[in-house]
Amino acid sequence: MDWIQIITLALVQGLTEFLPVSSSAHLVLVAPVLGWPDQGLAFDIAVHLGTLGAVLLYFRQHLFALARGCLRSGPEQTEVFYLAVATVPAVIAGFLLNEWLASWTRAPVVIMGTTLIFGLLLGYADRKPTLGIQITLNIALVIGLFQVLALIPGTSRSGITITAALLLGVSRVEAARFSFLLSIPIIAGASLLLVKDAVELGLDVQVGDWLLGAAVALVSALACIKVFIALVERIGMMPFVWYRIALAGGIGVWLVL
Repeated sequence: MDWIQIITLALVQGLTEFLPVSSSAHLVLVAPVLGWPDQGLAFDIAVHLGTLGAVLLYFRQHLFALARGCLRSGPEQTEVFYLAVATVPAVIAGFLLNEWLASWTRAPVVIMGTTLIFGLLLGYADRKPTLGIQITLNIALVIGLFQVLALIPGTSRSGITITAALLLGVSRVEAARFSFLLSIPIIAGASLLLVKDAVELGLDVQVGDWLLGAAVALVSALACIKVFIALVERIGMMPFVWYRIALAGGIGVWLVL
């Protein structure tokens, strides 16, 4: 890949990983739409590690507090438990269904449908009155079950988990915060699986491309998290809903043409 392709794809990953618009859909579509070759497994690893680094950096103080408090009874231990509960359904579903889903869900028509349907569901959830309910065990489990749907490209992991939280009366800020923390084990697990596949295939890693992609993804994702958390209560989810509707329409036009 040339540097323009590297930076473009890394920016797409960094800017869409944590916004409720589906990074996987964008990465699946960008290359064919622009006529670029597939970016390859090694590059996917690089940009995933970049976005993982971004969320770790942003929540570093909170993560240190969770690490210190998770071994004794208290709110930190409870939150770690809730995050673990919410992670389990996607891990099980990914292990059992990943190959089957990969065989048909990456088709543009599927991405168009999931982008539209789950975008509209996000809009419905955002218009419900905010009750300010805190995350509980039951809410964490429901969010985790909704997260399974993110295995289908176009759904958006952050979008579907935020949707679930909003439907249950959690505030936008708390929904986004929990969703972003929940991304840590998911992105880390996905990255480990990609590394395993890369090792088995004996892929040749272009270190310069890898480092550039990871750095661009990290910086753009970190900026995205900061802006989203700061503005989400004020702007709500509707800008992303309208974007998803427009994106689904654009995919439809592209498919027809």
